[in-house]
Amino acid sequence: MSGSIFNKFNRFVADLANGVHNLGSNQLRVMLTNTAPVATNGLRADITEIAAAGGYAAGGFAVTVTSSAQTGGVHRLIADDIVVTPTGAGFGPFRYAVLYNDTAANDPLIGWWDRGSSVSVAPPDTFTLDLSATNGVLQIT
Repeated sequence: MSGSIFNKFNRFVADLANGVHNLGSNQLRVMLTNTAPVATNGLRADITEIAAAGGYAAGGFAVTVTSSAQTGGVHRLIADDIVVTPTGAGFGPFRYAVLYNDTAANDPLIGWWDRGSSVSVAPPDTFTLDLSATNGVLQIT
């Protein structure tokens, strides 16, 4: 999320080394929560997701990866921003956005962003998750 630092889950490192993630082809998703994730969480089931409502579906938003490539020893995962226009009463409150792999068994967690405070989103506002076309969703060095 714009201005937020990406925090990786500890298990993500081992999962990369063990071939669990193919960041270029697996379906990644972002779900929202109002409960603080901790680095030792490992699977989607460890996270308390907000209720599906007003433009937010259970499981969160699909991530559209546009590039997963290495240059000069740095791998960057680049994805389109997620822009949502809520319906009805909207959705929330949430404070955290959690990135996970929806393709791999048990939906292993990758990382999360903390927006700093809880928010609810209702029409006519939109919610934008800025996934940084410049620096990428994440960098591996």
